[in-house]
Amino acid sequence: QVQLVESGGGLVQPGGSLRLSCAASGLTFALYDMKWYRQSPGKERELVAGITSGGSTTNYADSVKGRFTISRDNAKNTVYLQMNILKPEDTAVYYCNAILVRSSGRGYWGQGTQVTVSS
Repeated sequence: QVQLVESGGGLVQPGGSLRLSCAASGLTFALYDMKWYRQSPGKERELVAGITSGGSTTNYADSVKGRFTISRDNAKNTVYLQMNILKPEDTAVYYCNAILVRSSGRGYWGQGTQVTVSS
C-alpha cells in the first residue's frame, strides 16, 4: 500500500525556520510529481509548493515565494519543504501529495504535520 508520512512540524517563533519531510513508500517515487499543501482552520486547502518528478521544475504560492524551498531526494523517496522567516499566517497543517506523471487522478496524501508560528 502507498504511504506518505510527513514529519518535522512543531512550534516556532516568528522569523524561525523548520524543515518538513515527507517519506514515501509503496510507489515508484521517481514517477511522481510531489506537492505540499496546507490548511488552516476555516480556510480552504492551499497549494504551497510543487516539484516535478525529476526535480527540475518547482513552483510556489506567492505568499511563500522567497521564503520556502521544495526539494526531493529520489534515492531516499523523500520530498522536503524548507521554511524560513516563518510568519504567524504560515500556521497550518501541512500535507504532502504525490501525483503520477501524466495521470488525471488526484494522487495520494499523507496525514499531515502541524506547524504553529507564535511568540
